Amino acid sequence: MEEMKQNSMAQERRKAFQALDLSDDFLFGKVMTDPEVCRVTLEKILGVPIRKVTIPATEHVIDLLHDSKGIRLDVYVADEKGDVYNCEMQTSHNGELPRRSRYYHGCMDLDLINKGEAYESLTKAFVIFICTFDPFGQGRHIYTFRNVCEEIPHLLLGDDSYTIFLSTKGAADDVSDEMRAFLAYVENSSDAFVAGTDSDWVRQIHARVRKVKESRELEVEFMTLRMREMDKYKEGMADINRLYAYLLDHDMYDELKRSVSDKEYQWELLRTFSAEQQTATNAAR
Repeated sequence: MEEMKQNSMAQERRKAFQALDLSDDFLFGKVMTDPEVCRVTLEKILGVPIRKVTIPATEHVIDLLHDSKGIRLDVYVADEKGDVYNCEMQTSHNGELPRRSRYYHGCMDLDLINKGEAYESLTKAFVIFICTFDPFGQGRHIYTFRNVCEEIPHLLLGDDSYTIFLSTKGAADDVSDEMRAFLAYVENSSDAFVAGTDSDWVRQIHARVRKVKESRELEVEFMTLRMREMDKYKEGMADINRLYAYLLDHDMYDELKRSVSDKEYQWELLRTFSAEQQTATNAAR
C-alpha cells in the first residue's frame, strides 16, 4: 500500500513538472542557464546584437548588508562588454514592480561597486520583467523606461539604466510577429503550439524546455522547492492567524480591518507583534 502511494505521488509530481509553462520562474530560470538561449532571448528583447553572455554557476543572490533585504534573481548575466541583465518572470499583478525595479537597479549597481568598480565605469544595467498581465493597462506588449528630464523630455539622464516590461496580454501593434509568438509561448509552452509557429527562436527555447523536463534531477529539485515554499506559506498563515487572534482579543477592530486589505500594514503589524512576542518569551526565561 505504501509503495503504491509513493508511486502515485511520483506520478503526480512528474505530471505537474511536465505541465509547466515558461511562465513558471523555476522552468524559466533553468531554461535560461543555456548561454545561447539566454543570449538570443536578450538580443531579441532588446533589439541589439549581443555576442556572448556569461552565466553564473549558481542562482545569483545579492545580499548586501546583514540587515537589508537581499534579492534572488531568476536570470542575472553579463555580456562581453560587462553590461548586466536581470530578467524575471512575473505572474502576480500586485502593483509593486516599478518600486521593485528601482530596488533591483540599486542592488545591481552596489553589487558592481562591491566588486571594485568605480562610479564612472558602471556598465549598462537592464532589468527586464516578463509579465503574464498588462502592468500598466495600456494594451502594449512592451514598455521601456529610461530616466529623462521632465522639463526637456528628449534630454536623457544618461545613467545607462533601463527597465523593460513585456506583457503577454498586449494587443497593440508594437512588436514583431516573432516577439508575439514568444509572448504567447510563455503561457502555452506546448509541442502543439510550437508545431504551429515558424519562429526559430521559439523552437530553440522549446528544445531547451524539453531537455529541462527530461531531467529527473531537476524534477526532484522543482518539487523540493515547491514543498519548501508550501511550508513557508503555512508558517506565514499561522503567523497571520495568531496576529488576527491578538487583534480580536484586544478589540483592535480598525487595525484588523485595515490589515486585511493593506498588506504593507499587515506586515508592519506582524513585525511589531513578532517583536513583542519575542520580548515576552525572553522575559519569561
